[in-house]
Amino acid sequence: MPSLNSQLEALAHSFVNDVISAIRGSSLQELLVPGASKPAGRARRTETAGGGPGTPDALSTPVKKGKPGRLARRSAEDIAALLGKIVLLVKTHKDGMRAEEIRAKLGLEPKEMPRVLKEGLAKKKLSTKGQKRATTYFAK
Repeated sequence: MPSLNSQLEALAHSFVNDVISAIRGSSLQELLVPGASKPAGRARRTETAGGGPGTPDALSTPVKKGKPGRLARRSAEDIAALLGKIVLLVKTHKDGMRAEEIRAKLGLEPKEMPRVLKEGLAKKKLSTKGQKRATTYFAK
């Protein structure tokens, strides 16, 4: 009669082999998304302004998440038009505006801002005060 240790070792070996064969037989989607029985599109997590993912808040609004990857190429006219909108908006606020405030008012994605703000500074249509996230933009 086999000893307890040898029986446990045989059971563990058989368990490991079964787990490995199950993993090899599953798709990558099933491994990445728990509970996914069939491959689907990209899994998205919904976040709300009221709290983290899954927070039950009846009055919460969804947080806008941009598409991953690069923006479509914008022409010089597109950038100039957006810069004009930003300058007009910043002119209405004598204390200046931060980039986050500008983005929220105009409904832009964070990826759209750096190029336009840099262009405004280069053309001397905008000036800044502060550093990093505390940078405030003023219209000239």
